[in-house]
Amino acid sequence: MAKSLVIVESPAKAKTIRKYLGSDFDVQASVGHIIDLPASRMGVDLENGEFTPQYEPIVGKAKVIKAIQSAAKKVDTVYLAPDPDREGEAIAFHLAHLIQEEFKGKKTKKNKDEPVGPKIFRVRFHEITKKAVQAAFHEPTQLNENLYDAQQARRILDRIVGYQISPILWKKVRRGLSAGRVQSVAVRLVVDREREISAFKCEEYWSIEALCDALGKKPNFTAKLFKSDGKKIELNNEIETLLVRTEIEKSPASISSVHKSRRTRKSGPPFITSKLQQDAVRAFRFTAKRTMSIAQSLYEGVDLGEEGAVGLITYMRTDSTKIGDEALVAVRGFIDETFGREFLPEKANVFKNKKSAQEAHEAIRPTAMKYTPEFVRPFLKPEQYKLYKLIWERFVASQMAPAQYDQTQIDIETGRHILRATGSVLVFEGFLKVYQEQIDEDDKGALDEEKEERTLLPNVEKGDVISFNKIDALQHFTQAPPRFTEASLVKELEDKGIGRPSTYASILSTIQEKTYVEKKEGRFYPSELGIIVTDLLVQAFPLIMDVAFTAGMEENLDKIEEGTANWKKTLRDFYAPFKASLVMAVAQMQNVKRMEEPTEILCHKCSRHMVIKWGKNGSFLGCSGYPECATTVPFTRQDGKIVLEEPEKTDLKCKTCTAGMVYKRGKYGKFLGCSRYPDCSFTMPIPTNVKCPKPDCGGDVIVKKSRRGKDFYGCSRYPDCDFVSWDKPINQACPVCQNPYLTEKVSRTGAQVKCPSCGHKITEDDS
Repeated sequence: MAKSLVIVESPAKAKTIRKYLGSDFDVQASVGHIIDLPASRMGVDLENGEFTPQYEPIVGKAKVIKAIQSAAKKVDTVYLAPDPDREGEAIAFHLAHLIQEEFKGKKTKKNKDEPVGPKIFRVRFHEITKKAVQAAFHEPTQLNENLYDAQQARRILDRIVGYQISPILWKKVRRGLSAGRVQSVAVRLVVDREREISAFKCEEYWSIEALCDALGKKPNFTAKLFKSDGKKIELNNEIETLLVRTEIEKSPASISSVHKSRRTRKSGPPFITSKLQQDAVRAFRFTAKRTMSIAQSLYEGVDLGEEGAVGLITYMRTDSTKIGDEALVAVRGFIDETFGREFLPEKANVFKNKKSAQEAHEAIRPTAMKYTPEFVRPFLKPEQYKLYKLIWERFVASQMAPAQYDQTQIDIETGRHILRATGSVLVFEGFLKVYQEQIDEDDKGALDEEKEERTLLPNVEKGDVISFNKIDALQHFTQAPPRFTEASLVKELEDKGIGRPSTYASILSTIQEKTYVEKKEGRFYPSELGIIVTDLLVQAFPLIMDVAFTAGMEENLDKIEEGTANWKKTLRDFYAPFKASLVMAVAQMQNVKRMEEPTEILCHKCSRHMVIKWGKNGSFLGCSGYPECATTVPFTRQDGKIVLEEPEKTDLKCKTCTAGMVYKRGKYGKFLGCSRYPDCSFTMPIPTNVKCPKPDCGGDVIVKKSRRGKDFYGCSRYPDCDFVSWDKPINQACPVCQNPYLTEKVSRTGAQVKCPSCGHKITEDDS
C-alpha cells in the first residue's frame, strides 16, 4: 500500500512524475480546479466588506473529489503538487481543505489533542524531470497563503465586475453578453485603434533615391537624399522634389565621407510567456491559446520511447528571464562543444527582469540539453516539434556571443545636397548561427534594419567620383497605425500592464468567442457589438475601462502575492466607487434595445421614414411605421454615410410564392429567404448541390453554423441523418475510388481539394 499520496492537476503530469517517485507514492490528478464560485449566482458576500467566497464543487468533479478523499484516508502524508503559480496554489489550498474536512471532528485514541489525518505538504517544481521532482519532494514546503490570497482576490474581483455589469448589458443591449475587468479593456484597445485608423488623415511626402556607380567599383548601390544645405530636408510635393532632382542631375557627385565601424548585436533573453506567444504567431501563425496548449503538453511530458514520459520544457507561464545555475553550465558546455569557443561569451549572459517578474521562476527553456530538437522529433507531433525547436534555439542563442557586423556609411556630395547609403556585412554570426528573432510585420524600424544588413556596398574612398545611373523621385503617403495581430495585441497588453502572462491567451480567446472582435486575415477588427458595448462601458464605468487603472489593479494583486497588501482591503478600496457606478449605470446607461436613430431614407413599402434600430444580429433599418409596416433593410456605414445593402439574388424560386430567393444573414449565419419578405417569410438553408453520401438517405448537404460561428456542412434530414463535415463538399466524383463527392479545405496557403474516402489530393493532372 502507498505510504504517500501525490496530487497534481493533470493526468499527463501524473503519468510523467509517477515513474520518478516509485511504488511508495500514489499519484492522482484533480483534472484542474475542483471547487469554484457557483456559476448561477454571485457567490461572494458583498454586504459586510469581508468578501467571503462561497465555494462549491465544480459540476462533474464529485467522482474525482471522492477518489482523492478516499485515497487520503489510506496514507500518512499528502503532497500537493499543482503548478507553481497562483492558480496552482488555489488548487492546492482547495485540495487541502477537502482532505481536512474528511477528518474534521475526529480524534485519535491515544492523544485527543493530536490532529487526525495525513500530514499535508506543498511541493513545487518548475520542470518535470527526475532531479527536479525528487529535489522538491526531498524538501517539501507549506502552502503559500499570500499566493492564494492573490488568486482569490483576482477571482472575486473578476466575479464582481462580470456578474454585476453583465446583467445591465443584458437589459440594455442583448441577453447573453458579458463584461470582464480585463477582457473589456482589451476590446477597448481594439476599438480605439480602429478609431485611430478611421480618423487618420494620410499626408503626402516624397523622397529621392539614386542608383550609384562608383566608376567600376562593384556593386552598384542605392543612396537616398539625406541633407540639403547642411540640414535634413522634407519634400512635401512633386514640384519641389523634381526641382531638387534636377539640381542633383546637373551637379557633379563625389564621395564626401566614408565611415566604417564594427557593430555588435546581442542575443535576446530566453522566452517568457508573452514573447513565446508573439514569436509563435509570427513564425507559425499559432494563436496564443494554441501556443499555450502545445507548451503545456511539452511541459507535462512527452513519451520518448524507452525513456518513457519526459517533461521537455520548464514551466511555460512565467515572466522571468532567469536561468538556473545548472542549466547555464549545461548550455554553455553545449555551445562550446557544438559551435566552438569563439561562440561562447567569457561570462554567462544575464538579462534584466521586469519589476513585476516572479524571481522564483525561470525562463522557458529545455529541461536537458541532450534532448535536441532532432533527437525528440520522432516522438513529437509536428506542432510540438515546431514550438520545441523555437524554444530550444532561443534558449541556446541567449547564451551565445553577439553577432558582429562591419557597418559602412557613404555620403555623396552633389552640389548643395548630400545623399547617404548605409550597409552592413555580417563578419561573425554569433548567436545568429542558431536563431534569428522573428520580426513583427508592423515594425518598420526592424524591417529597415534587416534590409540594411542585406545591403552590400563597394569599397570606395573619399574623393571617388560617382555617376548616377538613375535618379527616382518617389511619392509616399503616411500610413495609419496597423490593426492588432495576436502578436501585437499581446505586446500591447504586456506593455500597458494589462493582465499577466497566464491570462493573455484566455483574453484573446474570450473577446473573439463573445464576438466583440473578429479576426480577418490575421488582424483584429471590432464588431459593431464590440464598439457599442465599449462605448456604453466607457461612459458608465470610466474607471473600470481605464487602462492605467486596470494596470494599477494588477500591481495591487502582485503586492498581495508579495505580502505587502491585504486582499480584503484591496477589494474594499475597489468596490466602494464601483458600487456607486453600478447605481448610475442602471439609471443612466442608454437602452440600445429601444434606440431609434432617424434617417432621411424612405420605406419602399409605405414611404415613411426609416430608423436605425438594434436587433439580435446588429443594427438595421426598420420602418418607423412598425408594427403596421414591418419592412427592414440591412445597411452599412461608409465614410459616415448610410449605404443600403442590396440582397444577393439567386436562381432559386420560393416554394411558397415562386418569387426569387435571396441571400440573407441571421443569428446563425447566411441563409436563403424570399425576396418578398415580410409578405412571404419562407426560408431555406443554402444548398451545396451535393446529395448526402449516407446510403439510402436521399437528403441534401447544406451549410450550417456551429455554436462558435464556424461554417460546417450537414444533412438536411438531421436528426434522422447525422452526416457532418467541416470541409466543403464538391459535386465531383473521385477519379481514383469513384467516391461521389470531394471536399475542399481552405487554409492560409490556399485551397486543397481531396477525396474524403481514399485521401487522394486533386492536382492539375486530374481532369
